[in-house]
Formats: sequence, C-alpha cells, structure tokens
Amino acid sequence: MPTPSVHRASVLTSALLALACCGSGIVPAAERDAESIDFFERKIRPVLVSRCYECHSSDADLIQGGLRVDDAQAMLRGGDSGAAVSPGRPAASLLLTALRYDGMEMPPDEPLPERVIRDFETWIRSGAAMPDLDGSSDPHREPTTESEIDWDQAKQFWAFSPPTLHQPDEIEGHDTDRSSWAATKTDRFVLARLSQNGLAPNPAASKATWLRRVTFDLTGLPPTIDDVDAFNADHTPDAKLRVVDRLLASPQHAERWARIWLDVARFAEDQAHIVGNNDSLTYPNAYLYRDWVIHALADDMRYDEFVSDQMAADLRHPDDPDRHVALGFIGLGPKYYRRGDPEVMADEWEDRIDTVSRGLLGLTVACARCHDHKFDPVPTTDYYAIAGVFASTEMFNRPLDDSVKTKAGQAEKPQDAMHIVREGNPRDLKVMIRGDAKRLGESVPRGFLTVLERPVDSTGRETVDNDDPPSDDFQNGSGRVALADAIADPSNPLTARVIVNRVWHQLMGTPIVATPSNFGSLGAPPSHPLLLDDLAVRFMNAGWSLKWLQREIVLSSAYGQSSDIDSAQSEVDPDNRWRWRMPRRRLSLEGYRDAILAASGRLDTTMGGRSIDPQDTATGRRTVYSHVSRLDLNPMLARFDFPDPNAHSPGRHETTTPLQKLFLLNSPFLIHHAEKLAERIRHGGQTDRERIEFAYRLLYGRPPGDQELGLAENFVADGSDERWNGLAQTLLISNEMFMLD
Repeated sequence: MPTPSVHRASVLTSALLALACCGSGIVPAAERDAESIDFFERKIRPVLVSRCYECHSSDADLIQGGLRVDDAQAMLRGGDSGAAVSPGRPAASLLLTALRYDGMEMPPDEPLPERVIRDFETWIRSGAAMPDLDGSSDPHREPTTESEIDWDQAKQFWAFSPPTLHQPDEIEGHDTDRSSWAATKTDRFVLARLSQNGLAPNPAASKATWLRRVTFDLTGLPPTIDDVDAFNADHTPDAKLRVVDRLLASPQHAERWARIWLDVARFAEDQAHIVGNNDSLTYPNAYLYRDWVIHALADDMRYDEFVSDQMAADLRHPDDPDRHVALGFIGLGPKYYRRGDPEVMADEWEDRIDTVSRGLLGLTVACARCHDHKFDPVPTTDYYAIAGVFASTEMFNRPLDDSVKTKAGQAEKPQDAMHIVREGNPRDLKVMIRGDAKRLGESVPRGFLTVLERPVDSTGRETVDNDDPPSDDFQNGSGRVALADAIADPSNPLTARVIVNRVWHQLMGTPIVATPSNFGSLGAPPSHPLLLDDLAVRFMNAGWSLKWLQREIVLSSAYGQSSDIDSAQSEVDPDNRWRWRMPRRRLSLEGYRDAILAASGRLDTTMGGRSIDPQDTATGRRTVYSHVSRLDLNPMLARFDFPDPNAHSPGRHETTTPLQKLFLLNSPFLIHHAEKLAERIRHGGQTDRERIEFAYRLLYGRPPGDQELGLAENFVADGSDERWNGLAQTLLISNEMFMLD
C-alpha cells in the first residue's frame, strides 16, 4: 500500500513490483518433458520420416550436406553448413531457414505446408526436445497387422492394470497414531505417505482461507461478505459440508468446471486457416455445445454417460435431438480446406484421435500414425483401427430449425447450423505407410486399442465379470457406439483414473500423475498410486458422479491444510510431492476476471448464450463465455496463459510477463472496473475507515490490518476520485487478489 505522497502511477507501479515477486508458475519437469516429446512424435518425426529421411538418414545412398535427421545428436550437430537446430532460437536454426526456402530449400521438390513449418518453429522455440530418433524400431519398415508387442507383459504396466480398492495400511510405514487427523479415507492414504517419508501434515487453514479457497475452486468466484459472515458464525461440525453442498448446487459451479472440460475438448469457434471472408469453416453456434457442457455438469450427469453422449449421442438417443449437441466434442474440431484430399482428411482424423486418446484415456495414440508407438504398446494398426471409426463419420451442419435453407440435408450457411457429426459411409482404413496417404498397406478393421481390450478365454468369450450388456460391434455403422462403450466401460483401466487425476489437479494444485494427458511410459508415475486407484473405483461406484468426487476431495483434511511453508519439511520434500501442505496457487484468467467483475458489482450471472469479448467493458458475462478463436485468440486470453485451442490441452501453463503487468496498469478493462469498484467502496460506509474495511472484506474476505488501514486512510485523505480510483486499482492488482492460499 502506498504512502499518501505517492502519485497514483507510482502506487500502481509499486503494486506491480510486489505482484511480480510472486514469480511465474512452474510446470513440473515430467509434464513439460513428456509434452515436448509427445509434440515431436506427433508433429515433427512424421515429417522427417516422410520428407527428409531419403536424403538425410543412415539409409540414404549419399547423406546430402552431411546432415542426418534420424539421429538426435547428429541433428543438433548439423551438417556442412553448421548446426541445423538451435534449441529455443528459431531464428538461428538453419533447419527452419531451409524449410522456409530462405537461401536453402528443404525439401527440394516442394515446400512444406505453412502449418507444418509453424509446427517446426513451435518445436524449436520450446527447446527442440527429441528422443533417440532411430530408436529401437525401424521407421522404414512397413507396418503389418502382426504386432511384436508382448501383450501380457504390456498389460502389467500400472496404467493398464485394472484399478482396485485399497486400504491405507497397505503402505509400508503407515502411522495410525495420527489417524484422528483424517476426515476422509483419502486423508488416510495421504497420511500414510507422509508418515512413510517422515513428514506430518500442516495445521488447518483458517476459516477465511478455507472458504475463499473452496469457493473459488468450486464456483470460480470469491465468497461474498454474507458468505463469510455466515460461515464464521457457524460452529457446528457440519459447517463445511453445508458450504460445499451449497456451492456444488449453485449454477456457478457448472460454469467454472465447464472451462476445464473445454480445454480438454480444444473448444473453439473457427479455424486456424481462413481465406479472406470465407466463413465456411467457422462455427458461429459453437456456444450451443458449451451450453450443453454447462448444463450436463450442473445436472451432475454420470461421467461415463457424459463421455458416451459426446461420442455417439445421435445413435444412443436418436429421438432426443437436444442431446445431439454433445457431438460438438468431435464436430467442433479443426477442419481444413481441400477436405476431399486424403492427406487433409488424415490430418483431421489425427486430431480426433489425439483429442479422444489424450483427453479421455491419457495416451498419446496419435504418435502411432507413422510407426508403431516407440514407447507405449500402441501399434500403427491400432491407430488406423480407431481412425477408421472417424473416417466412417462425417461432419454435419445440422439446421437449427425447419426454416433454414439446406443442401443435401445440411444448412448452407454456418450461421444457421449446429456443428456436429453423423454417420458416413462405413469403411476400414489401410495403414498409411510412414503416415503417407499415398502409400497404403494392409487394411485394418475398425476397433479399439489392443492393450485395453477385455481379455478373452479360449472360446473367445470375455472373461471380465460385468453385468453391462456387450458393446456393439465396431462394424456396426461407423463404430462410434462401440468406441464410446469401450472408453466408458468400467473395466477400462484408464478412463476413471484420468478424470480423477484431472479433478484432483484442479482442487489440490498439482495432479497425482504429473502428466495428466500421458499415463504411458514417458509420463510420470503416480505419487499416490493406491489413492488414485481407490478414488477411481469409488468414483465409479458412486455413479461416476463428479460432484461426489469433488466433495470427497474438498472435505478432506489434506485439502484443508494451510499453505504455510515449514522449513524442515520443505528440506525433506521441497516439491510437496507427499502433500504435507496445500500449495499457494494463482487464479486462472477466468477466476481473476470474474473476481474483478464480482468486486466491481458488474457481474452478470445469466447462464448460457453467445460468446463475448472479455475485454469489452460493457459486458459483465463470465469469462467462460469468451469467444475462442483458433485463428486470432483474444489478446486478453492469450496474454494470461489461455491454452492454444488448436489442440487438446492437458493443463494450463503459467507465465509472468511485462505485458501482463502493463495490462494491469493500463487496460481499459482494469481502469473501468477500478472506477466502478471505487464507487462501490465509497458507498460502503460513512467514514473512510468503514469504506476501506468494506473494500478489504469485499475483495479479500478479511478486514485490513492496522498498517494497511493507516496507509489507505492517508492515501485517500484528500477525498479525490483519483485517489479512490487508485486505491481500488491497487487492490485489484495485488497478489492477494489473484492468489489462493
């Protein structure tokens, strides 16, 4: 807080300096490395294999320019012209110069598509991570339907073994002396791991801290003054339970959690490539899918049903067209021009496979498009078995109503359409050798991942004891129903684990599996494997209820710990891997912007509807309703770490940049709402002291300290609008405003 003699700009500058001291968010190394290698495997290696190996690999008759791109060290070392790749420096990388035909020309026959060149630029900028490129399998070998994978051994990997219920006493070193700390079964697993590592849980957070934390976590909004007063006055044993049940039942809960799913689904309303005014590939009514997600979460739709509807609602419920909006999960994916070309369609199918496999199963199946997966038991034939399902499905611009002009049953204008999918011509695909759509191998029947198929006995009957009816065959139509059944089947070892890990990540700050979209061998092992399995099974037993799962976590003592750092325990576990405290977390852009709207009194709680510009000072709609563009992402979203909507996002990365600080100082949005907040503060009491106390309770859920109160009183002593506006903006951009303890 500034001294009274400091000019408003200096006040805000000081506040921003304090803000910057919080540091940038750190992405776990395991998650960062796995994502980087996954990007290389999906986007870079296939291009090297198909377009570069002929002249620049160990199999070339003459290695052109002395450059090999099939060996990681050789690629970094470069050829006759010097280093091919400078990690982190695209402008200094000769490889990128050659791909752009700037002095050198690679490949020499024709340049790569611009989007592929951008992939190389992204890869180099992020560090040019690459595993051993020649690896243990030969990328030149033509794939066959005969896999060399030892399936019995593959299924022993933790992620492919069915989760089961566990007891905390299975953990060696389990300490029962402190079991009174545990409020839930979840706590007993956490306590056992703490005891095993010589650690103890932190004291409980204060009531004010817990209430602010849980209210933001469950609704994406801060608690009101009335909420704080009611909770502080409630001294009954069930006080927290009543708060949680109220928050879970609120409409704001579904709006907050919908955004998590929309990241997974790479929700967007247009394409990364639009020529001129051609809007044929845009999705003006994509908001209908977003609204469906919000209402599904508000109703606590079973997660297995939630997933199934997004894969095959039209086939599951042909007489209930309102549910077909769920098909936007597939239908709102990237589309490209020249959609009749095999290469173009192959790229679209890869997007569908990547979104479904990483988003729902935590597996990087798209890495098997050009060759057998180098790290996980996913042969190329499995990739094309699933690709066949999407190849048998077509994008469908379903008319919004009967008055729309149509062509062959589809709305002619995207503005008049709901963008979903429908059945196409069922067909099996042939393997595209090295991912080349013009070089075809053997045909692969539509199907699922071999490693996740139910085991069968000698008669071919499934050996899993399950009361569910058998899934439809993949040869029935496109196979979408069978694919949905296979993913949502309770015997699938991944689906429940993956969503439990995502929910835990949102509520506890860090996931149990540090690579939320990669449960394969390159991903991180779970920090609490028995807890993850136990939660997954109990989640399914609770009717796949996301609200049950959230309630279980936020009512735990582990969630209720303070974020204080104990130096002794920090030395033992500096990364808080064993959960001896709650991490201090930064609000997402959505949470921060919505909190500003709530503080200024301009929050519009209307649910659903068309998208907004989040920078528009005239709208008070929540940030979840922001327009999301693949071509030109809104500057406010892009500046504050909103994920790239061109692909599935496993989680938000956090940065701290000068542009963020300048936005907080100078943006019309912040200045406008600071002025509105100042007006509200001035009506919040009869004296300056009362008004300042009101401001702190409104924004932070607590009264100001004596020093804070004194500094603020001195600053606004002249009573000018400029001073009150400056105080309001300073409070809005403080650390406490967008951090959760």
